Amino acid sequence: QVQLVESGGGLVQTGGSLRLSCAASGRTISSYAMGWFRQAPGKEREFVGGLSRRSGNSAYADSVKDRFTVSRDNNRNTVYLQMNNLKPEDTAVYYCAAKESPYVPRAGYSYWGQGTQVTVSS
Repeated sequence: QVQLVESGGGLVQTGGSLRLSCAASGRTISSYAMGWFRQAPGKEREFVGGLSRRSGNSAYADSVKDRFTVSRDNNRNTVYLQMNNLKPEDTAVYYCAAKESPYVPRAGYSYWGQGTQVTVSS
């Protein structure tokens, strides 16, 4: 099993940036597709973006495309979510997740972190 711990959330103004980190332990993340999800109050959890095992493929939700970037450092066993030009509608709890897949799934992840809160003020 792999354990995931997110960090880097906080309060930021509209137009600002944040970088979230997801540190993995237990197993190397090089075997997993890694994804980021978010859940806003009263809404379902949604896929934000993800990378395949060796970063050859990526996928993003339309709402964050060109603003958010997922990257991974397999040597550090860490995944990142760089968020630029943040908007109030990006306010949510952000989760990282792992799935044993050669692709970039948008659902069906097996392992989840506990989440980190991102709040964007207007």
